[in-house]
Amino acid sequence: MRIRGWVKFGMAAMIAILLCGASAAAQTATTDESKRKIKSKTTPAYPELARRMSVSGKVKIEVVIAPDGHVKSTRVIGGHPLLVQSCQDAVKEWKFVAAAEESTQIVEFEFHGN
Repeated sequence: MRIRGWVKFGMAAMIAILLCGASAAAQTATTDESKRKIKSKTTPAYPELARRMSVSGKVKIEVVIAPDGHVKSTRVIGGHPLLVQSCQDAVKEWKFVAAAEESTQIVEFEFHGN
């Protein structure tokens, strides 16, 4: 009986965690209407090792933009490990149009292998 109680408790905890995660993800979603315009951007370099290995694919970075338009922070959402650092370094140099408050959006890069 004790083990079943812990199993039920564990399952309830896992469901609660999943539900909290889903609501947090919904809060950071952006739509085309809410994206801030980019004033200047740097193109990420194709890392030499990735190029030699013909690594291709998309990299997604979550960018937090300060009211004055500079990139406050970044977080990798997905992408090949050989490509993500180059994208993060590049997007940190970007400048966005100023706005009344901080905003968050997803930036996507695509690499094509040789």
